[in-house]
Amino acid sequence: MRCSRCARTGAGSSAGGSAVSAGAPLVSVEGLAKHYGDVHVFRGVSLQVERGEFVAIVGESGVGKSTLLNCLAGLDDWDEGRITLAGQDLSTLDDTRRALLRRSQVGFVFQAFHVLPHLDVAQNVGLPLLLLGRPHAQRVEAMLEAVGLAGLGPRLPQQLSGGQLQRVAIARALVHSPPLLLADEPTGNLDPSTAEQVLDVLIERTRSERASLVLVTHSQAAAVRADRVLRLTAEGIRPA
Repeated sequence: MRCSRCARTGAGSSAGGSAVSAGAPLVSVEGLAKHYGDVHVFRGVSLQVERGEFVAIVGESGVGKSTLLNCLAGLDDWDEGRITLAGQDLSTLDDTRRALLRRSQVGFVFQAFHVLPHLDVAQNVGLPLLLLGRPHAQRVEAMLEAVGLAGLGPRLPQQLSGGQLQRVAIARALVHSPPLLLADEPTGNLDPSTAEQVLDVLIERTRSERASLVLVTHSQAAAVRADRVLRLTAEGIRPA
């Protein structure tokens, strides 16, 4: 299975993600390069992520793993190459259209949680649904229960532990059932025991929602659980 995935190079395209062929990759990256002035972060990055696949990306600190995730989400620009997400060429979209595509197609789990301190847990988790114009309190409650936070909806973020906050971030990233989940060192700020528990929840919920997962990590324990492990360097990306 892994070899056949690595061999694929074609990517479908359409006016919207829903019209993409079921056999087309969810994400296709071709010859991506990112520079800061005269210094290149990475170049020659090409990869595909199939629907429902779990891909871990490893590499040295500073090589641009977080930058690559931000590019995949359309949060950052790049200097060369092409990214196709759900049939949409991100380079053809302005900031507003990228935000709309990201809102429906992408969930993002950050290492630093990025929960809003003035909103309670349920409001934080329900924010993606609110932005999509389809609030659903029962869906929020079900997602909180699924990540082990049943009954904690009314609490404020400052009343939770680090492991609980990361579970809030996972629930928020998946509550609107996005096809793609991007996770940037989601266990990097947690102790080993809590990190393992959070990773269990992240993988289980991603599988349950039939989403693709791209995980940036320094953790070998996290990487070995992926369908594929890729190593990012300044000169490209390859199987680890």
